[in-house]
Amino acid sequence: MGWTTVSFLFLAGIAGGLINAMAGGATLITFPAMLLAGLPPITANASNAVAISPGHLVAVLADRSKLPARSTRFGILCVTSLAGGAIGACTVLALPERLFTLPVPALIAFATVLFALAPKIQARALRHRDIASGESVGFPASVVGITSLYGGFFGAGLGVMLTAVLSIVEVGDIRTVKALKNVLASCVSLAAVIIFVGQGAVAWPPTIVMLGGALIGGYVGGHLIRVLPAAWVRKFVIAAGVVMSLIYARQYWF
Repeated sequence: MGWTTVSFLFLAGIAGGLINAMAGGATLITFPAMLLAGLPPITANASNAVAISPGHLVAVLADRSKLPARSTRFGILCVTSLAGGAIGACTVLALPERLFTLPVPALIAFATVLFALAPKIQARALRHRDIASGESVGFPASVVGITSLYGGFFGAGLGVMLTAVLSIVEVGDIRTVKALKNVLASCVSLAAVIIFVGQGAVAWPPTIVMLGGALIGGYVGGHLIRVLPAAWVRKFVIAAGVVMSLIYARQYWF
């Protein structure tokens, strides 16, 4: 890699770390950055997954006081998330590159729309939970499994999807829901990373560069969130997602 590429990936990692810390949605920046750096799509996807994976774990540690108690239910959710993430990652590696790139513009567009609608989705999910009058609800592990499979396959928007599902069925405040979401997202990320690394799908030099930037960005973002309006970050991520959707639709569809 030349110094231009190194600098670009490092800055993309910083941007991704900042965005994840303040609003979520780093993949909408970091995955296209890997592609622009010249990595093949499947390698870019695997490398991006490794580069941004510490973000979920850091989020878990930051709010560990709100983690749910260890129980059979909690264990089933973690195992389901691990299985879904592993299946999603294996699916990526089993596909010919053309079949992976074909849905990439749609996946980026879907994640962008999901990110844009996240506040409304989560608000409706919370209202649905309130209407349920706090009754015990059997958790739809199959829904978590499907969501985790998507997370292992691509990952953008996973946090929004998990938060929405958990908000409907979990009893507790939003911080408890977010803490559980971070645990399950960490399980998905861990499973996918193990598969990608074990199968040699990761390009390590660009991954390490971006990972270093993401760690710095996440640390700085944790402080900036106190002063910088998250709405500004959200608008930037949405705009970037729209632009990237159009660029890759032109590249892979036309």
